[in-house]
Order: sequence, then C-alpha cells, then structure tokens
Amino acid sequence: MSNRERHSGAVTLRGSVTRSSTADQALLDSRGRPDWKTKDAWRTLRILSEFVEGFETMADLPPSVSVFGSARSPEDSAECQLGYDVGAALARAGFAVITGGGPGVMEAANKGAAEAGGLSVGLGIELPFEHGLNDWVELGIDFRYFFVRKTMFVKYAQAFVVLPGGYGTMDELFEALTLVQTRKVTQFPVVLIGTAYWGGLIDWLRTTMLGEGKISKEDLDLLMLTDDVDEAVSHIVNTSEAAT
Repeated sequence: MSNRERHSGAVTLRGSVTRSSTADQALLDSRGRPDWKTKDAWRTLRILSEFVEGFETMADLPPSVSVFGSARSPEDSAECQLGYDVGAALARAGFAVITGGGPGVMEAANKGAAEAGGLSVGLGIELPFEHGLNDWVELGIDFRYFFVRKTMFVKYAQAFVVLPGGYGTMDELFEALTLVQTRKVTQFPVVLIGTAYWGGLIDWLRTTMLGEGKISKEDLDLLMLTDDVDEAVSHIVNTSEAAT
C-alpha cells in the first residue's frame, strides 16, 4: 500500500482511501442531494470550528510574511532557489514565513526560513491532488475551506511576497490588492519578485487597466516589482516599522 498521506480537515487519508468530494465542493454545489439546504445550515458550525482553530493556533505568531509561488516548480529550479532565499532573508529579518505548505516554491521558502532559524508555517488545504504539508513546516494547519485559509494568510501577515506561480498564486495576489485598494487592510506591502515573469502582467495593468480607466495610478503603486530579495525584505521592514 502507498504511504501517500492526505488530510481532510482532522481526517488523515492514506493509500487508496479517498473521499468523493472535498468540503469546498460540498459547500458550493447546490445541485446535489435534496437535503443540501438543511445541511448547509449545520455546515456553518464546521466552518466556525475552522476559524476558531486557525485563530487559536496563529494568535501567538511573531511578525509574519506570507509567501506564495508555484507548487509545480522543480526542486532544482531557479524559482525554488529564489523561494529559499526569500524565506531565509525574511527569517533573518525577524519574520515568520507562512506558505500554503505545499511543494515547489512553498517548500523552498519554508526550508529557507527553517534553516535560517525562523518559524516556518504551512497552511494546507484539502484538495484531491495534495500530498499533505511539506517536511519543512514546523507549525501547520490543514483547512477544509479556502476562504478560512485565505483569512489566515492575510490576518497574520504584515506583507505578501509573490513569486512565479499559477492560478492559486494569482488568486492570493489579487485578493490582497483588492483588500489594500479598498482599505480593508492598510500598511500592507505586496511584493512581486521576478521581473521576467511578472513584467508582462505589470505592462497589462498599466496599458490596459490603467489606460482604460479601470484602475488609478495610485492602484498601480500598491505593487512593488523587483528581482532583488534584499530590496524586497527592506521594503517590508520599512513599511512595518512605519506602521508601528
């Protein structure tokens, strides 16, 4: 039997044992069994319990930064080296590093933080293809619901650092930008690292979104784009100090 381990909230699944759907799928699908209306009311208690567990676990974290990037990046890739360097630099600056707890860039950032003497945090999510938290996570939580997990990424971080990634990375990036733009959070740096990867996005934001009046010049200023890890960390440190 395979030793592959997956988590569904508090439940651990190994080998060939699976579940037919994730908690998020069950919550968002209104086309399922006819009793979904009554079940949804009770499901709020499970959602509440995830918030309580997350808040209690994360409450004592030191100043922290959430780092995002692709789970698909090979271990020997330049992106993973960048993730490692970011995690280590943030740890040396006194920050805990929070990631999604997966492989690729996330694991590299957790490893960098742990080896530099910082606290390495992983917030996992129940997905059919996830393999559990990576081995460099020192404090980990497995969530059923994306929106609970996303709350923890923002609430307990002083900044977001965004490395090359896919849809999940973009989701976190634009959620943070929306929260800052609408002033739901303030003094919250959002740093993109990797000009070759992110440059096209910045150009599109400038020429299309700004050019057509969908955002303002000030909205573009909410992002910092750099290739320099030390510059990124200094920006976060300076913003954090200014906010205190």
